[in-house]
Amino acid sequence: MFNTLEVVTTVVVGLMVGVEFSVAFLMNRILDALPEDSGQLGHAHGGRMLGALMPFWYIGSLVLSAVWAVAGWQHPGAGLVVAAAGLLIVSVVMSMLLLVPINNRNKAWTPENRPADWKEQLHRWERYHYVRVAVIIAAFTLLVAALA
Repeated sequence: MFNTLEVVTTVVVGLMVGVEFSVAFLMNRILDALPEDSGQLGHAHGGRMLGALMPFWYIGSLVLSAVWAVAGWQHPGAGLVVAAAGLLIVSVVMSMLLLVPINNRNKAWTPENRPADWKEQLHRWERYHYVRVAVIIAAFTLLVAALA
């Protein structure tokens, strides 16, 4: 059962890393290259879709990591899992304080109601997102190392 917890946690966090990595390095570039208002509309739609899903994924990843840390306290690699859970806490706090407020504004924007600084706000979100991606990649790396 413990091995199943390790594998499920690692896969769930790994998939989350993949989604967020693709948003940062693929989807945002694709959306930014679209003509006229299409890119902004795409960012808003993506914000609505992922904004509904990702909170559960982030919290679920954190809970799984915490359960692994507690259940495996006397197993080798427990310290790595605790560190990974700590990084996932950082990612959740970053999300709530820095990224979610911008996303909540962005997902309601249309070409008719968006603010004059909408591009600057999206670029700020992207910068925060790059840092968050680095944090969750580090957490994932620690979880993988804890498997060994």
